[in-house]
Amino acid sequence: MTEDKWLRLYLTHRRWMERGAWALLLLGSAIANTITTNLDIRRAGLAFKAWEPAVWEFSSAILWLILIPWILRAADTRPLRWGQLRRHLPWHLLFALITSLAHVLGMVALRKLAYATQDAHYDFGDWPLELVYEALKDVRSYAFILLIASAYRLFVWRWQGEASVPVPAPDSGPAPAPSSEPAAAPAALPERLLVKKLGNEFLLPVDEIEWVQACGNYVNLHRQSHDYPLRSSLGAFEQRLDPAVFVRVHRSYLVRLWLIEAIEPTESGDAHLRLRDGSRVPCSRTYLERLRQRLV
Repeated sequence: MTEDKWLRLYLTHRRWMERGAWALLLLGSAIANTITTNLDIRRAGLAFKAWEPAVWEFSSAILWLILIPWILRAADTRPLRWGQLRRHLPWHLLFALITSLAHVLGMVALRKLAYATQDAHYDFGDWPLELVYEALKDVRSYAFILLIASAYRLFVWRWQGEASVPVPAPDSGPAPAPSSEPAAAPAALPERLLVKKLGNEFLLPVDEIEWVQACGNYVNLHRQSHDYPLRSSLGAFEQRLDPAVFVRVHRSYLVRLWLIEAIEPTESGDAHLRLRDGSRVPCSRTYLERLRQRLV
């Protein structure tokens, strides 16, 4: 199977593969921790039954599996990139503590339920002390999850390919004389962008870009379930696009106008845009009325 076929297969089942990878990671960790905890209990001569460490570890793993999507959404909402750390890091610390509290409350509930099925009683211990102890562990786990997610996304970016604007051949004519005129607007994008992927190069037609998402120092160019990162701010990239073709719908999104099939309002006053391929893009209330006027 060729590289592109592997990539297409992966992208088709990406959501389930990601969920499966997290589940396998947590399952393996829970099994390993159960075995080592049982060995430690036997060495210390403690009066715990063999099933109890399994309940401790698997209840924790189940709660992390539930919480990981929220952690990844927090990473998208408040990306931890250079230049944004001072603003976003305190927010992530607060969210990590909230995550820890949810993790503890959930796993204690599961443990009590599991113990009740065995006619036993589960005692979490001194709550204030145990909450601090669990928070110290959970903040590290939260950071580890963000690290894994960042490394994974970087790998997928490189696998799909990074886009760049081809540099035109140098003009052999005389250099223009210095001018006091204000700088001209950024030049329009060429018809095709250059994409480098794992040592290979190919061209990405600008006409096939469906929507654009801001992502730190990059913009993601979305085409047929692929995201091609290009180093640029969203504002600078927008200035190089045809305003009759692309429309700003969010501080982080540009969408090709004719692909919008429906506007689905939300209770908050914002909306989701359903595109012709069934995908959805957020639309903030700031741009909603302007978008409606463009669609009329």
